[in-house]
Amino acid sequence: MDDMTPSSLVDSTTDSERAAQRLRNRSIAVTLILVLIALVVWIIHHSTVTQSQKAQGPFGGHDAPVAVATASASDGDMPVTIPALGTVTPLATVTVKTQISGQLTQVAFKEGQMVREGDFLAQIDPRPYQAALEQAQGNLRRDQALLANARVDLKRYEGLVAEDSIAHQQLDTQAALVEQYQGTVVGDDAAVATARLNLQYTHIVSPVSGRVGLRQVDAGNYVTPSDTSGLVVVTQLQPITVIFPVPEDNASMILKRLRGGTNLTVLAFDRTDTTLLASGKLLTADNQIDPNTGTIKLRAQFDNKDGALFANQFVNVQLLLNVLHNQVIIPTAAVHHGTPNGVSTAFVYLVKRDNTVEVHPVTLGNSDGEHTAVVTGLGSGDVVVTEGGDRLREGAKILPPGAAPPKAG
Repeated sequence: MDDMTPSSLVDSTTDSERAAQRLRNRSIAVTLILVLIALVVWIIHHSTVTQSQKAQGPFGGHDAPVAVATASASDGDMPVTIPALGTVTPLATVTVKTQISGQLTQVAFKEGQMVREGDFLAQIDPRPYQAALEQAQGNLRRDQALLANARVDLKRYEGLVAEDSIAHQQLDTQAALVEQYQGTVVGDDAAVATARLNLQYTHIVSPVSGRVGLRQVDAGNYVTPSDTSGLVVVTQLQPITVIFPVPEDNASMILKRLRGGTNLTVLAFDRTDTTLLASGKLLTADNQIDPNTGTIKLRAQFDNKDGALFANQFVNVQLLLNVLHNQVIIPTAAVHHGTPNGVSTAFVYLVKRDNTVEVHPVTLGNSDGEHTAVVTGLGSGDVVVTEGGDRLREGAKILPPGAAPPKAG
């Protein structure tokens, strides 16, 4: 104790104060952390409660009525159809190519325009082929004159031989010369026809009626028959066909009706299967079943006067086989599938008079996508839920469309 000086006591006191200060700082930091954690927990809890209240509706509680959309079952006709995915296939798609070589001097069509068979499309420089035709015609005239002169000599030689004035061999030689000139004239006739045809080929016309595509070559280029892309592609659009497969189980019935002369209606819808693009008739069926898919291909024809169908377009097809009358029909959106009573079945939420719902099993018939026929379980006039069924259960209260919500107590 005698060794402790006043300066050492001061240093010891300072160290103690520093330790106490560090302890207080740690306590404050821990307190702040705990407060922050509590604040975060409270925010999460408050958000969960708010979402739960929103899910329960403005009236609170699990028994609050659920706003739904409803529809009444009605009597009507239900078409019996076979759905399929089809491809629009033109009856004719022609790549217009030149049949001779030459400079393209004129392109007479506009891209995308409709043309008729025989309409003028393009022009190749005709001058070389006009000159070739005139040359062939000149050769023909020359050889025709030689043939005529040889025939005159042959006739004269025949008289001289009869008078025994010349050898018979000279007559035979002249007869052979006539035959030679006759062959030459036949060849000249063919050369003239070929030259005239080549000249005609310089004037390119559409081989079919349809719609021209994008131009493949511009005027001024030298074109030849070996050009693979051609000048333009003409696609016949009116009429047009759709090829689609159906299961082989339906093949016998469809072919029987085709052979019997029945016109089966085919409807073509867009990709969403909601917009009707065209209505046509079944034209024919393929001659074999695809063993890889177990389907047979059918071809349907459409007038396509409005141009709604394009080549290679994918469409949803409905082949109409029959129409069932006096069916109980409900919107397909009202149908649910599940195990409400422990058995997998189709069911609807049937609306009662007290605005509660009942899980009601039904037996379904045919469907056209938007509507479904009910074989058993419903009658005409029964009201079913079409929207909001995912929030319902047996005995749940509903708020029908147009009904005023009850005031919160």
